[in-house]
Amino acid sequence: MKFNKNYKINWVRFAGILAVCWMMQPTVGRGLTTSCFASTQPAPIAKIPQLSEIDHPLTSAEKLVQSPTKELVQVTGVKANPTAKGVEIILQTSFGEQLQVINRSTGNSFIADIPNAQLRLASGDTFTFRSEKPATGITEITVTNQDANTIRVSVTGATTLPVIQLSDSPSEGLIFEVASVASSTQPQPQTSPTQNQPTSETQPTQPSAQSDQPIELVVTGEQDGYRMPNASTATKTDTPLRDIPQSIQVIPRQLIEDRQATRIGDVLRNVSGIQQPTSGSRSGHFDIFFIRGFSSANEGVLRDGLRDRTNSRIGSPTINLERIEVLKGPVAALYGQGGLGGTINLVSKQPLSEPYYAISASAGNYDFYRGTLDFSGPLNPEKTLLYRLTAAAETSGSFIDFVNSQQYFISPVLTWLISKNTTLTLTTEYTAAPRKDEFGIPAIGTVVPNPNGRIPRNRYIGEPDDADNRYALRVGYNFEHRFSNNWQFRNAFRAAFFTTSAPEVFPSSLASNNRDLQRIFSQPGEISKTDDYNLDTYVTGKFATGSIAHQLLIGLDLFREVNRYDGSTRAIAPLDLFNPVYGSLPGAVISRTNNQQTQQALGIYIQDQIALADNLKLLLGGRLDILNQKQNDFLASSKTFQQNEGFSPRVGIVYQPITPLSLYASYGRSITQVLGTTFDTTIFEPERGTQYEVGVKADLNDKVSAVLAFYDLTRANVSTPDPRDTRFSIQTGEQRSRGIEFDLSGEISPGWNIFASAAYTDTEITSDNTFRVGNSLANIPKYSASLWTTYEIQKGDWRGLGFGLGLYYVGDRQGDLANSFELPSYVRTDAAIFYKQGRLRTALNFKNLFDIEYFENAGSSARVNPGEPFTVVGTVGFEF
Repeated sequence: MKFNKNYKINWVRFAGILAVCWMMQPTVGRGLTTSCFASTQPAPIAKIPQLSEIDHPLTSAEKLVQSPTKELVQVTGVKANPTAKGVEIILQTSFGEQLQVINRSTGNSFIADIPNAQLRLASGDTFTFRSEKPATGITEITVTNQDANTIRVSVTGATTLPVIQLSDSPSEGLIFEVASVASSTQPQPQTSPTQNQPTSETQPTQPSAQSDQPIELVVTGEQDGYRMPNASTATKTDTPLRDIPQSIQVIPRQLIEDRQATRIGDVLRNVSGIQQPTSGSRSGHFDIFFIRGFSSANEGVLRDGLRDRTNSRIGSPTINLERIEVLKGPVAALYGQGGLGGTINLVSKQPLSEPYYAISASAGNYDFYRGTLDFSGPLNPEKTLLYRLTAAAETSGSFIDFVNSQQYFISPVLTWLISKNTTLTLTTEYTAAPRKDEFGIPAIGTVVPNPNGRIPRNRYIGEPDDADNRYALRVGYNFEHRFSNNWQFRNAFRAAFFTTSAPEVFPSSLASNNRDLQRIFSQPGEISKTDDYNLDTYVTGKFATGSIAHQLLIGLDLFREVNRYDGSTRAIAPLDLFNPVYGSLPGAVISRTNNQQTQQALGIYIQDQIALADNLKLLLGGRLDILNQKQNDFLASSKTFQQNEGFSPRVGIVYQPITPLSLYASYGRSITQVLGTTFDTTIFEPERGTQYEVGVKADLNDKVSAVLAFYDLTRANVSTPDPRDTRFSIQTGEQRSRGIEFDLSGEISPGWNIFASAAYTDTEITSDNTFRVGNSLANIPKYSASLWTTYEIQKGDWRGLGFGLGLYYVGDRQGDLANSFELPSYVRTDAAIFYKQGRLRTALNFKNLFDIEYFENAGSSARVNPGEPFTVVGTVGFEF
């Protein structure tokens, strides 16, 4: 057993250790062996304490459980990592805590009860962690809540009792090291620990049924680094990433904090194959991304497993996020329409059972100021009612003239632990974002030469009194119940209400003199809102058919969106980009819109994760979607209705020649409804996406993992103009994306973390009536790469001081589907300096350290978005 380096031995603890070691020996001829001390006899004891001076350790589980002074410790993470000997089970806590373990054995099962503790996982199954056949000779590992105050760890051997070693790690937490049968039958080396000193490691010992004695271990807290072994997005279960036949990247909370990221786009650029086609500045509204060449707008973002269309309209702050999971490729078999190139799941922070309070304040150039708070803890003495409150307030200017922004966010969350098997979580989020939008500047004068000169990157093409005020309210619940260790039920609901008031000027085209920008004024009416409703219900269960293990998921979800818009567009005077004169008033009405669209979807899905053998796993899934859309045009007094059905399959296989290496292949399809009819009034078919993917996942060690993926992705039924009548469309268009992606994340050595990626993305139009076949898709570079790495000094007077470096390469890419202009490549350098001392953290974060001029993306030839110049943000945070 490992002891903390700062562990001080006194007579009281020494007597307790003597008692524990004596009681762990065989009942006949008990004595102290090398499992506790060296074979050499200790020096004579000069003074023997009186009996009244000795603080006797607890000697029974009953007394231990009844102790009224022990605080309930929350275990927030469980890992089952392969090792050379077998597998290690790691229990993680959010803060340093003391845990006591009472271990015993029954038949082929090792059982360890951890009293005064509660399992509260951040995702997937809240109550249970299970790993089947993790090593040779080990049938199953289960970590679950035995009752409201006790965690039980069970390890079952196939034919014999497993060999277990207990230890604690200052970087991980409480560790159970489980040896496989092959390893445990080999001779174990003997050790000769120093006289009278506790060993840093004890040899694995067979726990006996009589060893019901507490073993006190110090757990110093969770430090995951950048490697996350599990994710729930791909399967709606807490499955190890190495067992999932698709590329998945998980951005942990630590990376978000190291980057001091206020928007999810700040950290998603660290993932291979992701590009941001909207403004990348911190004053921009939208979080829309291209994944493997295709847009994630509307359907490509989930929030805690439920689709969130409001994210593309107002964006997401990061204060309430625990992590971000990125699943590459289509997942329509689970989540329904959309998400052709991939899906982003924003996983929220959950309430804690121990009090936690954190505040931070940030300030930077361009008048950037931000404050956050994160409070959590129990609301009653029994700790069955937990809360979490996160909030952020931000105001900022911009390098673009007249552009400023504010964002206010608050999210209270309440969890009720109804019983050891049942929990209910209520969530609320409110975001207010009054700001101006950035629409970029024309390509001619930025990335294409202009005879009039170069357009300044700070030029604003709207009017100074433009405004885009957006508000979103999200409310919902998550209910989970476990029927048994193998079967559980989840029901989740979220409603989102979005409103906007955005009188703004949009660019349309550049005049022939290459200096006057034609513009349009958009004026929303009194009604401009969107209401979304999501309901998802599913059951998961584990069972076996002979020697084949199954994890079955069956579910149903409902979605409804009502989008109401009333507004008009008006003429407005052009703007001279080289000598702007602001103050123009809107002119005559060009067009008027007053309509309401209602979309509804019903999905029925099934999935089976099949373990054909310890190293061969199969994933089968499919979903039937019934989609309909109704539109009321109040100006034309017309109504249209359209309904489509579609089935989306998913198949994948994983083969593990050795435990740390996974070879996988998968096939999946996506579906997206398209509203409208052809020239002959035939209803449009849904767009379909089809992906084939093969790859390799490798755990280079227990701290670093890598993924190499090859994919071929096709988007079919793309609408193109009908040659017979260009007022109508036909679905003959097709686009394709092929590529190679590499991602590496983890802790290279103590204190040194890395998150790196590289991608080759080859996109092209393979069929179209407007654009040339062979053209590349807009804003997608063939070559891109990123690196973010930090190092924190671990020892000495400078302990807690750390440095971060980020490099981001984006290659040349086309600005539109016509490939009429090209955005040049760039390399951006970011950096960070931070210092952690106790519960205090300070940081300086730099973006675009060398102040290069680059362009993030393009919406059209009239809308090229320049990247931010050099920015610096200083942050001070404190936990208490």
